[in-house]
Amino acid sequence: MLTPMSENIEQAGIFDAEQDASNGSVVRPLAVRMRPQHLGEVIGQDHIVGEGCLLPRLIQADNFGSLIFYGPPGCGKTSMAEVIAAETQSKFVRINAVLSNVAEVRDILRLARYEPDKRTILFIDEIHRFNKSQQDLLLPDVEAGNIRLIGATTHNPGFYVNPPLLSRSHLFRLEPVDVESVAIILARALTDVARGLGAHRCTAESEVFQAVADFSGGDLRRALNALETLVLSQPLGTHIDAQAVEVFARERQIRYDRDEDEHYDHASAMIKSIRGSDPDAALYWTFKMLQGGEDPRFIARRLTILASEDVGLANSHALTVATAAFEACEKIGMPECEYHLAHAVLYLATSPKSNSVTRAMHAVKKSLRDEPVQAVPLWLRDAHTKTNKALGHGKGYLYSHDYPSGISGQEFMLSPQQFYLPGHSGAEAATAQRLEQLKKLKAGVQQRDASAQD
Repeated sequence: MLTPMSENIEQAGIFDAEQDASNGSVVRPLAVRMRPQHLGEVIGQDHIVGEGCLLPRLIQADNFGSLIFYGPPGCGKTSMAEVIAAETQSKFVRINAVLSNVAEVRDILRLARYEPDKRTILFIDEIHRFNKSQQDLLLPDVEAGNIRLIGATTHNPGFYVNPPLLSRSHLFRLEPVDVESVAIILARALTDVARGLGAHRCTAESEVFQAVADFSGGDLRRALNALETLVLSQPLGTHIDAQAVEVFARERQIRYDRDEDEHYDHASAMIKSIRGSDPDAALYWTFKMLQGGEDPRFIARRLTILASEDVGLANSHALTVATAAFEACEKIGMPECEYHLAHAVLYLATSPKSNSVTRAMHAVKKSLRDEPVQAVPLWLRDAHTKTNKALGHGKGYLYSHDYPSGISGQEFMLSPQQFYLPGHSGAEAATAQRLEQLKKLKAGVQQRDASAQD
């Protein structure tokens, strides 16, 4: 018999794995029916459930605390949580952070304290949706072991999960399911009579599974939903060929979250490809971002920064090209500004590279931060007023244009330091030669001046 508290929990849609499995009256989607029932059925995440990995050992020993599963949609975060509950015979309570509230969470925690022998696993889907106070509410019971929290999120936990809660949890990163694994699951789902689509007696070519796996982009749920739609739209016993998948391929959407990790990951991939002088990879990541809905001005800003950071004086025209591409994005917009972005990406990727600007900038900032700050020498100070002249400002300044090659031999710092070390790529090779020549000229002038004074 249910207590009033437990009745509220059941009515809120919170249930354990055993009750869900026994509810045969509910027609569940194929993606739900095909979820793994034990750890051996988990596929595509060998880096965390493979032989010798930490997670299987924790599950086998039933000796784990709280877990955070972080990964893209459809990679198996919920499935992993359900498998853990089944393997450890724990009570499984599931809530979605979008639909839940503080009162509901308090009831769950209170009931878990009354039933310590059931070893409650509280699974919170989209835990990043909980605000700080909601996450803080979990801390006492997590620390006391009243519940074992499993949180699932598509967002970087470092940004969205409170540090105290994150420090009490094992973090596991799940990857998109590889194409081969998706194809295996699809083939299994088509023939599985108990949980899959075997009752429909449909057959399919291996190319069908491969094609569906390809456009799903590592999202197993999306692939299973597509297969279910394909089968349910056909008469019983139909043979499904690759042509039937074309409608899904035409509607392919690239999975790309422009506000979160994928935004930064793809930008990083684009920048590193340009820095590594790989125009093809740079173009690929750029247009994957654009087709995923990225703001072209963000890409143009990154290209403008890169033009000085990574190309620099090896090809100073790179900054002009990148700035022009940014201006084109501002004035023209999508889709026409794709031409200008492609132009800039290819130009930057194929340009000689130098990070001497970056190194010089960091060196001078480090000097200003760590060493005594130098005053402006008297001979370099402004001498436009009578007062300044009376104070000796500008006295002894040597006008560079009065000397051969513009080299007077005068120093421009009280304690001269070198921050800029020229590279030897592209146009900067000539700069390096010129600076070496100027250094010799300056040393010669200073030596002659010193001899004349003697």
